[in-house]
Amino acid sequence: MSLQLFDSHSHIQMSQFDADRTSALARSRDAGLIGQLVLGTDVASSESAVALAEAETDVYAAAGCHPHDAKDMDETSLARLRTLAEDPRVNVVGEIGLDFYRNLSPHDVQIEVLNRQLETAAEVAKPVSLHGREAHEALFPFIEKWSLRMGGKLPDGRPMGVMHYFDGNIDLARRYIDLGFLISIHCSVTYPKAATLQQVAAELPLDVLVVETDSPYGPPQSQRGQRNEPAYVTEAVVKIAQLRGEKIERVAEVTTQNALRLLGVSSGQPTLATAERGAS
Repeated sequence: MSLQLFDSHSHIQMSQFDADRTSALARSRDAGLIGQLVLGTDVASSESAVALAEAETDVYAAAGCHPHDAKDMDETSLARLRTLAEDPRVNVVGEIGLDFYRNLSPHDVQIEVLNRQLETAAEVAKPVSLHGREAHEALFPFIEKWSLRMGGKLPDGRPMGVMHYFDGNIDLARRYIDLGFLISIHCSVTYPKAATLQQVAAELPLDVLVVETDSPYGPPQSQRGQRNEPAYVTEAVVKIAQLRGEKIERVAEVTTQNALRLLGVSSGQPTLATAERGAS
């Protein structure tokens, strides 16, 4: 079975992969991945994501501040993220959002940093990757206001962004879809108790779904207790196909095309970043 897959959310630039990053990238390609989006969580990890995208033509970068790290942002840091967002090697502003589960940054600070980054995304006309954990009641109004101001899509017609590691129910998913967002199905869809996420994966239209690993976090059921890595996104695709009663190849193809559409990349075509690297 030959699949074309795309991991829409990875942190393979992080230290957990320092010992075998090259091997992990090779394993992902062997598994059928034609690309992965590597996201920053602060300035340093965003810079690392950009550097990895510079080195690997099938890696795409995102720059942003995770809500956990919002407390560490100052004007200099936010300005640096704004500069990175303009970089042609950066396809997405993220990982950004709100997290009221761990509460590692004060809520008001998370909200301020989120709104600053939404403004950045609007200014550079790039989609966002949104993190929302036990915070959708607070998060949704900000995203709704931002989306309505933008007309529910980017100027070039692409989706506004993706709901990363989606943990809500199908009604909430549909509300985000109405705002112009894709829904990301994570490897946790393979967990025996993931009934809510499994309903989302089974019942939403396939053209609004992407898949992700969130490597090195949240491995699929077969790898519980181990480090996650992009190659394991295959297991999310297999589970989604099973839930939907569809062919694995179709789920892989459509979710990959959805991810490429979000990033503004045509299948088999170089990204702007790749094209500029080749011209430099």
